[in-house]
Amino acid sequence: MISQFFVLSQRGDNIVFRDYRGEVQKGSPETFFRKVKFWKEDADGDAPPVFVDGVNYFHVKVAGLLFVATTRINVSPSLVLELLQRTARVIKDYLGVLNEDSFRKNFVLVYELLDEVIDFGYAQTTSTEVLKSYVFNEPIVIESALPLGPASIFMQGTKRMPGTAITKSVVANEPGGRKREEIFVDVIEKISVTFNSSGFILTSEIDGTIQMKSYLTGNPEIRLALNEDLSIGTSGYFVVILYSIMC
Repeated sequence: MISQFFVLSQRGDNIVFRDYRGEVQKGSPETFFRKVKFWKEDADGDAPPVFVDGVNYFHVKVAGLLFVATTRINVSPSLVLELLQRTARVIKDYLGVLNEDSFRKNFVLVYELLDEVIDFGYAQTTSTEVLKSYVFNEPIVIESALPLGPASIFMQGTKRMPGTAITKSVVANEPGGRKREEIFVDVIEKISVTFNSSGFILTSEIDGTIQMKSYLTGNPEIRLALNEDLSIGTSGYFVVILYSIMC
């Protein structure tokens, strides 16, 4: 199905490269990046598909990284794009944080995952649970670094606490090899408000998500409930984060 799989950084550095069939030239990552790096950031949508010398390049951008697959045959684009998305999700499940640093420090684990997910260019499985039986390398946990961006100039001395569920590896154990019987739940609410120059609200929107990571053995039944004693502030359980201010 696919000939090559590789991951590029925003600078075009080749972080991960796997050639499954030997049908495409080795310099394909450089060829692909030359085609997409001049795509205007303000253009509508992502960079278009790339076709060079009979080679089809499929790519998705996840967490600032380019996940790319090449092929010389006519395959379903939606199938390859779905495979790239699921491969990125599997790698994130194992590494906890999806960035260039985590890839480089866990390259042995990443290549082991790729060998199990794709065999001779054909997808085998993209299930994290199934892969636990075949992948034995332990991930090196990387702390996520989430910059505050423009809002930081208004928040001097304020600490930001990122969610824990989305940045933990699903396979990393505690020191000593003990299994962790834990489940993490992050309830994230985002409020977007637009004010005019007089301070009146023009538009407002509330968006919420629930993100979970499970370290439980087997498939136990769990009942989750919210504490009725909810409080917001420095002494409460919740953290209010100012993401951005636009003037």
